[in-house]
Amino acid sequence: MKPFLSSALALALATSLAGTIPAHAQGAPTRDPAQIPAGTYQVDPGHSQVVFSVLHFGFSHYTGLFSDASGTLELQPAKPGASSLKVSVPVKSVSTPSQKLTDELKSAQWLDAGQFPEMTFTSTKVALEGSDKAKVTGDLTLHGVTKPVTLDVTLVGAGTNPMNKRTTVGFEAKGTIKRSEFGVKTYVPMIGDDVTLTIAGAFERKD
Repeated sequence: MKPFLSSALALALATSLAGTIPAHAQGAPTRDPAQIPAGTYQVDPGHSQVVFSVLHFGFSHYTGLFSDASGTLELQPAKPGASSLKVSVPVKSVSTPSQKLTDELKSAQWLDAGQFPEMTFTSTKVALEGSDKAKVTGDLTLHGVTKPVTLDVTLVGAGTNPMNKRTTVGFEAKGTIKRSEFGVKTYVPMIGDDVTLTIAGAFERKD
């Protein structure tokens, strides 16, 4: 094929494909809170997870995760302090690279998923720190114990999901808890008491 015809065909194909992609899918998600619509958002369980890390015998930081979260975010970008969050995560969703360890974590020796099936977080205060960061304080209930926890939250991006056309907003939250304060004391201090949490939260706006 001649170079001119090849280039023309490529241009025609690119133009045709561009016409099939929604305009909102062609732009990058925003990090400007002023462009994010207020409203009620629900957790997107397929794209949200809680990653935990704990020091293992002083040799390595061992990581696992929880999934299948549910909950609601009342988002007020113009008045961040009026925003609120309530999230629930099934304890049985815990997963690690070792099936044996995963089963142990679900047992009464550790998290006791049978007696305490849900881990929940309910916000009590949102304090903005810059345009895209906030400290979110709330009550964390784990293993039947409720304690206040503060998370450092960063807005990752917001916009329209090109696949399902839903208005979506995503955050990353980080914090540290002491598991012994929640009654999970197995092998402390050989296995670290401090548990680092990194939360990837995706929320879809209810129409």
